Amino acid sequence: MDLYQLEYFLEAARQRSFTRAAAHLHLAQAALSEQIRKLEAELGTPLFNRGRRETVLNFAGETLRQHAEALLERAETAKRAVRDLVGLRGGRLTIGTIPSVSACLLPHVISAFRKRHPLVELALFEGTSEAVAQWVETGRVEFGIVQLPTSSGSFDEHPLFTEPFVALMAKSNPAANQKTIYLAKLAEESFILYKGRARDTALSACRAAGFEPRIACESSELETIRSLVAAGLGIAILPQLATRQPSTGCAVLRLRDNPAERQVALLSRSGHTASPSAKVFMGLLAIQGIG
Repeated sequence: MDLYQLEYFLEAARQRSFTRAAAHLHLAQAALSEQIRKLEAELGTPLFNRGRRETVLNFAGETLRQHAEALLERAETAKRAVRDLVGLRGGRLTIGTIPSVSACLLPHVISAFRKRHPLVELALFEGTSEAVAQWVETGRVEFGIVQLPTSSGSFDEHPLFTEPFVALMAKSNPAANQKTIYLAKLAEESFILYKGRARDTALSACRAAGFEPRIACESSELETIRSLVAAGLGIAILPQLATRQPSTGCAVLRLRDNPAERQVALLSRSGHTASPSAKVFMGLLAIQGIG
């Protein structure tokens, strides 16, 4: 059973005449009659009571009419949805990202995207790199932005940028008036760790500098970390991106010895073709100098 056969069937039902239906459809009457016969053969029953003056639906035909109208309406809805998706007049784009990127880099990109395509629904999910990778793998998000390396999985990775880690400390700290510092000089300080892959990088950097950091607090919220640092609770070793926004009461120092860094990448399912909206968003990332 093909959709065009249902269209022919419904037109014949509306016109109550194969001749009038064929003319309305710009078909030869023989072609229309043949398709109706094929439909009846497939269903195993006549659909019309054929008379001299009118051809009307029988009980089986009336039953099919109700379903055929619903099927064609759903097919047209599906066509419109696909056209809207391709033309960026609708649809939904889901993105996963680590918080430092969503807070410090994506607002401008999201604003530009929404100005161009206001009818596309945009959903943003924040999580650790491990969580974002899992969302990509399960299809919860179309693509993600993570700190490499990723966990095992079938992914395509597109590097976006590499950045160093820096020290964030209270301006009241005696070392705060410097522009750079050896991480080993901070061995006696307390540390506030930023949860996620950045935490592992910070810990590795401290250990490479010859000490095990004394942890005062851990948080996944950048604002919380900035506030705690400003209050003098400890020092945070953060990606440079996370310190781009000015923090009242805090100073940012570059690390001089074995500087830690991270690589941030865009992650998608291997072999997955990006949707039109995803392609546009990725293009805006490039325009903004990300990638």
